[in-house]
Amino acid sequence: MKRVLIGILIIWASISAASAQSTLEIVITEGQNSARPVAIVPFQWLGEGEAPYNFAEIVMADLRRSGRFNPIDSAQMPGQPGKDLDVEDYAAWGRLGVEAMLVGEVSPLSGNRFQVTYELIDPLRGQITGGTAQALVDGALINSNDHVIDGRSSVVSPNQFRQYSHRISDVVYEALTGERGAFLTRIAYIYVDFDEENPYHLMVSDYDGYNERVLLRSPEPLMSPSWSPEGNRLAYVSFENGRPEIFIQDIYTTQREKLTSFSGINGSPSWSPDGTKMAMVLSKNGAPDIYVMDIASRNVEQITDHWRIDTEPYWTPDGKSLTFTSERGGRAQIYRVDLDSKRIRRVTFEGEANLGGVVTPDGKGMVVVHRDNGQFHIGRQDYPNGNFQVLTQTTLDESPSVAPNGSMIIYSTTHNGKQVLALVSMDGRFRARLPSRDGEVKAPAWSPFL
Repeated sequence: MKRVLIGILIIWASISAASAQSTLEIVITEGQNSARPVAIVPFQWLGEGEAPYNFAEIVMADLRRSGRFNPIDSAQMPGQPGKDLDVEDYAAWGRLGVEAMLVGEVSPLSGNRFQVTYELIDPLRGQITGGTAQALVDGALINSNDHVIDGRSSVVSPNQFRQYSHRISDVVYEALTGERGAFLTRIAYIYVDFDEENPYHLMVSDYDGYNERVLLRSPEPLMSPSWSPEGNRLAYVSFENGRPEIFIQDIYTTQREKLTSFSGINGSPSWSPDGTKMAMVLSKNGAPDIYVMDIASRNVEQITDHWRIDTEPYWTPDGKSLTFTSERGGRAQIYRVDLDSKRIRRVTFEGEANLGGVVTPDGKGMVVVHRDNGQFHIGRQDYPNGNFQVLTQTTLDESPSVAPNGSMIIYSTTHNGKQVLALVSMDGRFRARLPSRDGEVKAPAWSPFL
């Protein structure tokens, strides 16, 4: 780890409101042509004047960024119905090849509130049934709108518009894929701008870079943010006192506490799935080894003991094992340690080296930084052993973090000589960049479901 001079006291920054323009912006670079076509129809505004918000625009962007869907342009649509009953020709939508269409209406209410109603429609089934089918229920024929996949209505305020749009995206994504959507999540990352007096910033934003907030500004490096499983706290490493120490900070109150300040290295904090323990790297007894701390009692248990470097611990979803990076075999590879038996097993063998093994939420895969021919890329391996796939072709890829639904990976990479964040789908078919307007961004961490 990098040594720094004895630091100045860290300078707190008050949490700021989201700016009109986000620091990060998702730029799709590859894979949209293979996505499933859908139609996100502009929601009809039932009040006077201009519509208060473009819900469909946010939903379109979310679904496109997921890599799974390719929303068609509104100019191609044969109409802009606000509800299923307004759809005049399901066949016209079917001819566009869309697998589903989202329609909605927004109505004004008193007290600056709005009723938002939407329906997700299967146009092919609507074409077959003519929009309404009859079903036999308790011996009686009733109309059955089984071509309407989902439909909901909520009352929202203007400060909830963007959040509710992401919620609609989650509903649509889950209805069409069977997997929970992850659009109502956040990312934490380190933003660095050396033109500022305090260049290191601990940031939190929505997954798409909006509603960003500065949690901390510091003249000395910040590293390795890690989310608590309930999504309200971050652990991270700070060099503010001239050496690495681990802190925990509440993202809402900004209150924080120092978790470790042992001699030597204090690094790579990783929360246990139940939030009661923290895995970390300490060198207080010599070489860097893996430790687990009980957060309530501060009791520390040493997990590995080797003269070579052990680092980057990550929990398996069941909380019974840790993966970690070790050079005990000569080059960095991923190992797994059972926390009860302390039995250690190597799990990666591909390429020159593998680092930072993050087990996917379903426990079936592991995402790593893979080195081969001197190049560092993001790779995925069946866990604990099995097929291996290189997912990226960018430069100096590092610090992968997996979305809580296991669909996407966010990581740090280099683009045009700057550190930026990037996205890749778990199958490697969809890729995007999240460049920063100014400065550099690194060490991303995707939040749990919120």
